[in-house]
Amino acid sequence: MSDGTDSKNGRHYDPKAEHCFPDGPLNDVLELIRADEEINAYLEAQNVNPVARMGYNDHGAKHIEIVRNAALRLYDLLKAGNVAFNGALGQGLEEADESVIIALAATLHDIGHVVHREDHSYYSIPLAVDILDRILDELNRYDVADRVKLKGEVLHAILCHHAEETPLTQEAGVVRVADALDMERGRSRIPYEKGGRGINTLSSQAIRRVSLQPGDETPVLVEIEMTDAAGVYQVDELLQHKLLDSRIEEYVRIVAINTHSGGDLVERIEM
Repeated sequence: MSDGTDSKNGRHYDPKAEHCFPDGPLNDVLELIRADEEINAYLEAQNVNPVARMGYNDHGAKHIEIVRNAALRLYDLLKAGNVAFNGALGQGLEEADESVIIALAATLHDIGHVVHREDHSYYSIPLAVDILDRILDELNRYDVADRVKLKGEVLHAILCHHAEETPLTQEAGVVRVADALDMERGRSRIPYEKGGRGINTLSSQAIRRVSLQPGDETPVLVEIEMTDAAGVYQVDELLQHKLLDSRIEEYVRIVAINTHSGGDLVERIEM
């Protein structure tokens, strides 16, 4: 994990930034998935249905990178705040496997988009199974029983990132919330440049900055800077919705500020 330095020392946990971790299984996993030809092919192909054909925001390689980094930062902050995780622990796996579950689920959560945007979390499951079998085997770290347990936890987190199913583990909740943290205006660049003006695109355009840092009242403070009240949709309808029943909602505080409110009604939201 990171050193846990806080905002008092000027450190912010930017969801888009690269994260550095000590040697261990997580680093091994990250090296494998970043170099994996099949995974990279999925990250490119999974953007066609939601973006090119349906006009939604980015769901490709950049989205996955941001979500994975945000998820690992959330995990870092929660662990620094002594929040217990029950996924790996409940399966008798090691504590180090918590971040492995999160990284793999964040990487593979959207591959079902190659089938269809609708119900994509369900389509992601069978597609992720073969990749997980191969990656976990290449790690040469887990026996058969542990590979089954790890795979099950990753698939649970993938399923719960978007579907109606409620996360049963903190690992799954972290992936679910991290998915909604990719809301800055850059995510809407492709559909916006092509003329898309749906609520997802317009609200993303209004989000200038998202940062994660240790909070005074909770382990995690999410600060969101908006330039227009349209950004409320991202905060209220998407992020808050995913935070609800995520198993980490009591540890996360959200503060959204409209920095260019003018005559707008919304200037500050706290959750």
